Amino acid sequence: MLKIKEIYSDSTLNIAFDTIAKGKQAIIFANTKNSAEKTAEEIAKKIKETNPTNNELSEQALHSLTKPTKQCKRLAFCLKKGIAFHHAGLTSKQRELIEDNFRKKTIKIIAATPTLAAGVDLPAFRVILKDLRRYGHRGLQYIPVLEYKQMSGRAGRPKFDNKGEAIIVSSSESQKKELTERYINGEAEPIFSKLAVEPVLRTYVLSLIATNFVTTKNSIFEFFSKTFWAYQFADTKKLQSIIEKMLDMLEEWEFIMGSETKEDFSDFKSASDLISEDNKYKATILGKRIAELYIDPYTAHFFVEILQKSSNKKVPSFSFLHVISSTLEMRPQLRSRVKDQDKIQDALLKYGDDLIMKEPSIYDIDYELFENAVKTALFIHDWIEEKDEEYLLGEYNIRPGEIRAKLDIADWLIYCMEEITRILQFKALMPELKKLRIRVKNGVKEELITLLKFRNIGRVRARKLYRNKIKDVRDVKETDLMKLSQILGKNIAIDIKKQVGQDFEKLKVKENKRKGQISLHDY
Repeated sequence: MLKIKEIYSDSTLNIAFDTIAKGKQAIIFANTKNSAEKTAEEIAKKIKETNPTNNELSEQALHSLTKPTKQCKRLAFCLKKGIAFHHAGLTSKQRELIEDNFRKKTIKIIAATPTLAAGVDLPAFRVILKDLRRYGHRGLQYIPVLEYKQMSGRAGRPKFDNKGEAIIVSSSESQKKELTERYINGEAEPIFSKLAVEPVLRTYVLSLIATNFVTTKNSIFEFFSKTFWAYQFADTKKLQSIIEKMLDMLEEWEFIMGSETKEDFSDFKSASDLISEDNKYKATILGKRIAELYIDPYTAHFFVEILQKSSNKKVPSFSFLHVISSTLEMRPQLRSRVKDQDKIQDALLKYGDDLIMKEPSIYDIDYELFENAVKTALFIHDWIEEKDEEYLLGEYNIRPGEIRAKLDIADWLIYCMEEITRILQFKALMPELKKLRIRVKNGVKEELITLLKFRNIGRVRARKLYRNKIKDVRDVKETDLMKLSQILGKNIAIDIKKQVGQDFEKLKVKENKRKGQISLHDY
């Protein structure tokens, strides 16, 4: 029987400190990002000593963003004590920093959400499962047995330990019995093929045809008959019916073309032979590009319809952001809450007339999704209006790592829309989409786009230049090097001068300076 010294009222803390006392490491799994952060912070507060390595690590995490957020400061505090939290809300640099230093044993405890359980090999002697329940569509529910096994399997990895301990924290004897029965003695849930999900099936059917891997209906049936999905499905006729529905849909959307196979009929063929002739499929130019973009054909068709409606008019950036925020790829969207209602209604009053997707009835089943899309679009719009991560965290409760993930998806979706626009030759929309994509990637207002063409000039430096009335290439050429250096620093100033074809050695600093002022060469 495992004996843990009870120092604190919280069992999780007792197990964590027992692990540290043994010279080992542990991962604590919490059910939410807030819980993971709070757990790490509570452990860190009870540790007095720090070392220089931890201080250096703390500084790196703190300054992983241009302007540190509250989350960055919270993480930096924990890292000073050799403790960390880990979840999707951290930046990729912060997550990598934590994982690398956990492997080096600089970090002793990580409090994490279940995202750390998948595909990360870390030297955890112990896994502490703080709470095996999570909020979902049906309220607070127990997680699947498979997920429990995935998390507990992080303990005692063969590369690092010859054994490991997975500990479930329970609040009572009755809960202990329930958790033992459910997870330790329970059977794992069956695994289901992802092809059973329509967006996945649609994407794969189009990709198979676009790459000429299969070209006929029979060859498509034959391919899918050998999949795990077909093995699970068992009903061949029903499976073929589903695939036929997908083919009809793709043909209706003009992503594929079907044609009867042309045979040499010089030899006699019976009527039954003619009836059984297979149907050949070929991807259209648009269908092939959609397959290459690896976007759900349903989303691509949605974009085609939207672009057709907008091809002859100027579309504000917010309208396009609302369109991409309404796609399956952008889910989970930012969830609209009661406190967001005023903000959403203000946005609808401001942009409602320009929205390509009109507001449904408040009693419509999809109204909640519409509101979520508006809130998600508002978040991206605030980003391109140069609001920083700290503001977005406070306003939308979206952390830096989640911000980056959403922006990457937005960038991809706008690019997909841009490619569809190019193929359909809706030339009037191309400039707007190109500008919007630059703004989403860099988080800037339209007025800074020209300055972003310079290497090493991002949103912060571009704004500094603009405030000093340097707005384009011509202004950069005409501004003296001393002034540029005061705005950007010596090295960046020299670099952008070189980018506009001005040789540093030939540049002359204006001589009408005050007496005693040093030149840039002296500086």
